[in-house]
Amino acid sequence: MTVVRGAIHKNSYRDSVELMGIASQLERLDGIERAGLVMATTANLAVLGEAGLAEAAAGGPGPNDLVVAVAAIDADAGDSALERAAGLLAAGSGDADGAVEQHLAQTIGEGLAELPDANLALVSTPGTYASAEALRAVKRGLHVFLFSDNVPLEDEIHLKQVADAKGLLVMGHDCGTAIVGGVPLGFANAVRRGPIGLVGASGTGLQQVTSLIHQYGSGVSHALGTGGRDLDERVGGITMLAATRQLLADPSTEVLVLISKPPSPSVAARILETVAGASKPVVVNFLGGDPEAVRAVGAHPASTFEDAARLAVELSGRAIATTAADPELERDAANAAARLAPGQNEIRGLYSGGSLAGEAKIVIKQLLGPGRHDRILDLGDDEYTVGRPHPMIDPRLRNEHLVAAAAEPSVAVVLLDVVLGYGSNPDPAGALAPAIADAMAVASSAGRRLLVVASVCGTDEDPQGLQRQERILAQTGVMLETSNARAAMLAAAIAAAAVTASQAALTTTPPLVGAAE
Repeated sequence: MTVVRGAIHKNSYRDSVELMGIASQLERLDGIERAGLVMATTANLAVLGEAGLAEAAAGGPGPNDLVVAVAAIDADAGDSALERAAGLLAAGSGDADGAVEQHLAQTIGEGLAELPDANLALVSTPGTYASAEALRAVKRGLHVFLFSDNVPLEDEIHLKQVADAKGLLVMGHDCGTAIVGGVPLGFANAVRRGPIGLVGASGTGLQQVTSLIHQYGSGVSHALGTGGRDLDERVGGITMLAATRQLLADPSTEVLVLISKPPSPSVAARILETVAGASKPVVVNFLGGDPEAVRAVGAHPASTFEDAARLAVELSGRAIATTAADPELERDAANAAARLAPGQNEIRGLYSGGSLAGEAKIVIKQLLGPGRHDRILDLGDDEYTVGRPHPMIDPRLRNEHLVAAAAEPSVAVVLLDVVLGYGSNPDPAGALAPAIADAMAVASSAGRRLLVVASVCGTDEDPQGLQRQERILAQTGVMLETSNARAAMLAAAIAAAAVTASQAALTTTPPLVGAAE
């Protein structure tokens, strides 16, 4: 029987990334089934309720209070986890283990008093307070990286309008990735400085393109996130338009890349009008968008994140070695499909990055058509992360889905992304490898093969180490590709080859002896 235990820490605000990291550590403790640490806003308390952890918030915590919630196999395990959480929270605030006490600014004003030359504020308070803090920052002349989610739409529009009038950017709400003057913000990768500037309404899209630019030998001037809602008709692309104008005027930026999931048609038209006739090359990667509309304004369309990175690097004057030709990919796919059992021809995509999942869906649909039963899941979506850490931090939710997919007789390929960088799991491949091995064993015990295809989004300078992560996956039997798009292409090619092989087997199978004519 599951026991829910909770602790309330009064007036103890913590950054959501720190809280997800602590929750991940608690869930690794013996006897703990689920853990969550949230600020006690109305929205977050509702999330705890949906996760079955409402008891942990008994006692009426306020929005400035931190709730630690655990579901455990018994009371002792739950209480032990709460003690562990208290220790981790104390250590993080400099109150334990002899750490040096530091003065932390409590307001935007205090922060500016200590750093009078600062021109950017990172806001990661609960959404209830984020709007007010971001507005204070804008009024003091600061750009804002708004990591917080749950910011009301009308607040986002007002913030961006005020900032735009002052020549400032509000990146967000719910902006997960940016690189400003070489400084990574949120979930970002370690990339060298260089001539390519990016604006993206897509967090893992920015990570994929900036990482590939680095791998191709070039670098990034700035990578400015906008938040996923910016290109909505109601917001009107205020931040993407402003950031585009700024990077077109930035002397350190020689090539501009624009990245987004499909934007509102009217907003897309406004953005393309802004880059029409630009003095710098502009690459546009609106996933699933119309390439002719991009060409019509003199810009360069890119259908995938890999295409965007390659085009940008080439337009900056750097040659790139070609990757394996498509015939080689087709050959690898045919060889892999030959090991599958009859009826195995479906793909399961288990993604930690929403934009990477979106790209994979588009690639697979283009290659295989819409009439299939493949499923590509974004496991970082709110639907899957209620009361749980994001899979880029803690892969256990994905591990569960991976083993479950292996038990489906029709599944031929599991398609994965592995995202490195600041804020991500310190060893994502190492955390995935045991589950991959277990999934392959589940399929093998049923007389089938399970193929796992993956790409690693990151660089050799990321703390996790690109080569080390790829080596771990390869040693586990994963088929690796150099980009998410190529991984999706390989998965689609395997599925197509499997269908062809099954059809050929049906047409060549001799009739049963004695069958009625």
